[in-house]
Amino acid sequence: MKSRGVAILGSTGSIGTTALRVISRQRERFSITALTANTNAALLAEQQDEFRPGYVGLVDSSETARDDWRSGAACLVEASTLSGTDIVLNAIVGAAGLDATLAALRAGKRVALANKETLVVAGALAEEACREGGGEIVPVDSEHSAVLQCIASRPKSDVRRIILTASGGPFRGWSEDQLASATLEDALRHPTWTMGRKITIDSATLANKALEVIEAHFLFGIPYDRIDVVVHPQSIVHSFVEFVDGSVVAQMSLPTMELPVLYALTHPERLPDDGVAPFDPVSASPFTFEPVDMARFPALQMGIDAGRRGGAAPAVYNAANEQAVALFLAGKIRFGDIPRAIETALESLGDLPGKTREQLLAADAEARQMVMELF
Repeated sequence: MKSRGVAILGSTGSIGTTALRVISRQRERFSITALTANTNAALLAEQQDEFRPGYVGLVDSSETARDDWRSGAACLVEASTLSGTDIVLNAIVGAAGLDATLAALRAGKRVALANKETLVVAGALAEEACREGGGEIVPVDSEHSAVLQCIASRPKSDVRRIILTASGGPFRGWSEDQLASATLEDALRHPTWTMGRKITIDSATLANKALEVIEAHFLFGIPYDRIDVVVHPQSIVHSFVEFVDGSVVAQMSLPTMELPVLYALTHPERLPDDGVAPFDPVSASPFTFEPVDMARFPALQMGIDAGRRGGAAPAVYNAANEQAVALFLAGKIRFGDIPRAIETALESLGDLPGKTREQLLAADAEARQMVMELF
C-alpha cells in the first residue's frame, strides 16, 4: 500500500484524536495533509507542530489562530478538496459536516465518514455526489464498519438482514420514573465507550442508533424493514449480517474506535497495528443480547419512522435532536424533553420538501428554531 494523504476534519475531537493516534503508528502509510478544528486552537496548534500538515483551519474565527491558519466554516470545504488529499476523515459533529462531505465526494476523494448526520440529512445527495465525482464513502462508526467487514464483497442480494447492536447506554434498566429525573452527569456516564458529549447523550436516548439505522440504509442499500437493533451491553459484537441462506456473520472486537478508524483508511486491505489489544474471548465473555424497550427510548422509533418517511423528515429529526441535546448539555431542559422536542418538530415539519440542499437546510433551520421556541 502506497502512502496516502489524509485530511482530518474535527481533528481535536474524540474521533479526530483517535485517528491521529492510529496514523502516528502508520506514518509510512499515511501523511496528514490538512487538519481542522472548531474551537480548540491550543490542541490544534500542538497537532500542527507534530504532524506538519500543509493546511490548517479553525472554524470559529473568534478564537486565537496562528497566522498561517484559515478561519471560518469555508475551511472545511477547502480542506476536503486539496489536490494532495486522498482520504477525508470527516469527524465533524452534526449537520455542519454536510457540505464538506459533498465537496470531497465530488472531488473524487474517499470519505472516511464518522459524521453520520451527512447521510441522515442528505443521503440521496451524497449518493449523487459519489456518482458525479467518483468519490466513495467508507464508514467509521463501529457498527457500520462491522457490517462492511461482514458483507465483504458479497452482492446486496445475498443479505437478508442487518442487525446493529446498541450498548443500551447509561440508562439501560432504568425505569420511566428514574429517567424522568436523570441528570446530565448520569447521561454522560457511558458504561463502555469514551466519546464526545453530544454522541454520548445520543447514546443515552438511543437517538444515535436511529441515526445509524438511517445511515445503514444508505450505505448498504438495505430497506428499513430489514435493519434491526438489539441491545448488547458488552459492546463486543458490533453488528450481525444475516444472509439469505440463514448464515449469520458477526464482527467482534474490544470497544475501541482505533480499529474502525484504521479500517476506514485501509479498506479493503488490512494493516498490522500493535496499538489494538489482542482479543480474549474468555475474559470478554459472557455476551448477552436484549430487545430494545421502545417505550422508554422513543427517540429510536421516531428516527426510524422519519427515515422511512423520507423527504425532509430525517433532517428535521436530526436538527431537532441536535438542538435539544445542546439545550440539555447547557442545563436548560430535562433529559425527557429531548424526545418531546423531536416529536413536536416532526409533527409540524416532517412533511417539508427535502429534495435539494437548500430545502434540507431550510428544514434544518426551522426545526432548530422550533425547538428553541418550545422551551
